[in-house]
Amino acid sequence: MENSEKLKELVRQKYSEIALQDKETNQSSCCGSSCCSTEVYNIMSDEYSTMEGYNPEADLGLGCGLPTQFAQIKKGDTVIDLGSGAGNDCFVARAETGESGKVIGIDFTPAMIEKARTNVEKLGFNNVEFRQGDIEKMPVTANTADVIVSNCVLNLVPNKEAVFQEIYRVLKPGGHFSISDIVLSGELPETLVKDAEMYAGCVAGAVQKEEYLQFINSAGFRNVIVQKQKAIVIPDDILKRYLSENEIESFKSGNTGILSITVFGEKPAEVNSGCCTPGSGCCN
Repeated sequence: MENSEKLKELVRQKYSEIALQDKETNQSSCCGSSCCSTEVYNIMSDEYSTMEGYNPEADLGLGCGLPTQFAQIKKGDTVIDLGSGAGNDCFVARAETGESGKVIGIDFTPAMIEKARTNVEKLGFNNVEFRQGDIEKMPVTANTADVIVSNCVLNLVPNKEAVFQEIYRVLKPGGHFSISDIVLSGELPETLVKDAEMYAGCVAGAVQKEEYLQFINSAGFRNVIVQKQKAIVIPDDILKRYLSENEIESFKSGNTGILSITVFGEKPAEVNSGCCTPGSGCCN
């Protein structure tokens, strides 16, 4: 527990700094961490600028996918974005759900909440709000959301299993999520795993793809599919901060892969109210 709280505080501090950085700085790093690369390409995220609702001031370049593109949001839906940052995915979701819907962004970094609220005030949207809170224990009542999205956030959370249980609780029966995240195939070098800065940069906090999908299935979701998958290549000038030349060569020639995946899952439309929450063990 103590270690988890230390990691959360590390992330909070890092993302307070990131809130003040420009998009170009964040895009040349691992989810905005300070291990910036001199290589002029975007390491993680996909391009949002052509999507309806896109707002440049809300785009910090921190994502690793386009979950809203795959989220099947309908007019009038209530959408929740986990780790909402400056509000980019919320504003894209708002374009989908329209004025009759509602969008709630949750982030536990005060600087991000302040930035997002400034952005929404400029846009004049009265159906988009931002709440400060921990996504391991969301400040939202049960059965609230039609759709939940998140973009490169759960890899930063120590207890990913708890987050998926919370997603299950907050979704309405028949609701669904679409989440983009970083996962692994094979084991990372130990020096990357142990480095706290790399944890805040997304990679060291990632888990194996199979384990990630198991968290989702164990929470009780159905029709779980990987909607998109792509390899993430970390440039040498970042890896050199953590690995020797020989370790870099071994890392690149091995079976380890760092992947961005977008995953979809549904909460069953009929939930047995006489049974406790999936994952607690008493329904087995």
